[in-house]
Amino acid sequence: MTSSGRIFSINTSRVKGVPKTPVSEGTLIVGHGLEGDAHAGAALREVSLLSIEGIRTQKECERIKSKTIALKEGDFAENITTEDVDLSRLKIGSTIKIGNEVILEVTKIGKECHKYCQIYYNIGSCIMPKQGIFAGVIKGGIIKKGDTIAVHND
Repeated sequence: MTSSGRIFSINTSRVKGVPKTPVSEGTLIVGHGLEGDAHAGAALREVSLLSIEGIRTQKECERIKSKTIALKEGDFAENITTEDVDLSRLKIGSTIKIGNEVILEVTKIGKECHKYCQIYYNIGSCIMPKQGIFAGVIKGGIIKKGDTIAVHND
């Protein structure tokens, strides 16, 4: 099965434990992740992905609506915020092609939170443990906001 969408946002931070800042483009490096990001490095979770649809749904939760927080891309420390990609259908080993050259492979679905992140302290919950997808960089290159994303899941 193949489906497609696009990059809604690329997000990076110099330190761990804080929301990431959107940037117009980034470089994905094989065996490393997003260049310049604090979470990059040879590991199971080189690159993180989360959908803007999930973030928008989180914004509608009554617990969050009662607070003065405007959730946006990067707030859950994801590197790539996707749009029109059903991340919930991905499985370990699924491939993700971004633009014409970059290829990622899903290595982990969700994550274990060993300590609560800043977003948890701000709003009382975090969607990355259930909705976050992590991938390794199989073929690197430059990615840009708006690039197409094609998912191959079989």
